[in-house]
Amino acid sequence: MRGRVKGPRPDKVEVVGDLGAIFQQSQALILTNYRGLTVSQITQLRKRLREVGGEYHVVKNTLFRRVMGERYTPEMEQVLAGPTAIVFAREDPVAATKALLDYLRELRREEINVKGGYIDGKVLKPEQVTALSKLPPREVILGQALGAIQAPLNEFAGTLNNVLGEFARTLQALADKRQAA
Repeated sequence: MRGRVKGPRPDKVEVVGDLGAIFQQSQALILTNYRGLTVSQITQLRKRLREVGGEYHVVKNTLFRRVMGERYTPEMEQVLAGPTAIVFAREDPVAATKALLDYLRELRREEINVKGGYIDGKVLKPEQVTALSKLPPREVILGQALGAIQAPLNEFAGTLNNVLGEFARTLQALADKRQAA
């Protein structure tokens, strides 16, 4: 038997590189069990996630540890235990989480569930991922923030308009009074 040359296999290096690129572009990760899903169910889930800017990948935990590098923590170790598939939310984490949880609810298979999540360097518990799915979509939150900023400006503009109108009416009254005199 010949000795194998040590070093990473090229196919695994490519997988780590691809996952690393997706990881860098993602705003959030949702980790799930996937055992028991059929190929057609995974395909359907991937289609739904693509519609909201998400991707679903079955990953080897050891390779994903390499992708995470220094960001890998003991909390993540617990989430990555056992077979894992990951939703990479490239756009709106709330929309991707809703799409995933809605699909899992439709399946009604308890063994296929959320193991946890990862956002901004923090590991989320399954219940936190569920709470994330209940937030309004990003566009609604941005609209609410914009509305909160605009409301005082609109009030100020209205007040300023009233003051200027009153000033103009006062000037007109003075002009009329002088003309009459």
